Amino acid sequence: MVHSVLDSLKNNPLRKTLIHHPFFEAVRSGALNRKDVAVFLGQWWHPLHYFPDFLSRSISVVPNLETKTAICAILSEELGEGNPDKAHERIYVETMTAAGFSREEVTEAPPLSSTRDLVKGYERASTAQTSALGFMYGTEVADLAMVSGIGVAVRKVSGIKNLPWVDIHVLQEPHHVEQASGALEPELSAEQYESVVASVEEMWRLWIAFFSELNQVFDPEQHMEASVT
Repeated sequence: MVHSVLDSLKNNPLRKTLIHHPFFEAVRSGALNRKDVAVFLGQWWHPLHYFPDFLSRSISVVPNLETKTAICAILSEELGEGNPDKAHERIYVETMTAAGFSREEVTEAPPLSSTRDLVKGYERASTAQTSALGFMYGTEVADLAMVSGIGVAVRKVSGIKNLPWVDIHVLQEPHHVEQASGALEPELSAEQYESVVASVEEMWRLWIAFFSELNQVFDPEQHMEASVT
């Protein structure tokens, strides 16, 4: 059952809507300027900063030891595997400041409404087993596509090719997906699996709203919104 659920999630229309969001087309076409990218980076910081808290809280609500271990492996990499200087959020700040963005732009921007909703969604999901699993897996199977979009945007406006924060995702993301897949517990009932899938879809809708609001901020006349139906 696990493999069929994973396959269905990878082919889920909402995942495709997310990773092919018009925002990323704007990135690829060069429609975003430096100010736009600074806004994007400042909003991305909020879920990035909260993600280790989400994982930590999720460990406490999953009953299976194997599942706890799988989540711990992801959390360890997020926090630098014992070295805080290698924690993802620290590498993020160092990468973006090296690309010419100020620390204030990257870490102190007030969250937009969709950003607040996204972080609250992660917080809410970490209070129950199936929602925690859903948000974790949904993140890992879409994260690399979103991170790659950040890399393209930053490279275009800064001219810098070496982006360590993007590189570490390329290196670690396959392991994250493997661990997330292992965290979908085989003993979950069919009803619980349905709850996991519903949580994955909820998370993707929150991310779609996140990118849609960014598009409105960047270009309020075009309102390039993706459908979430």
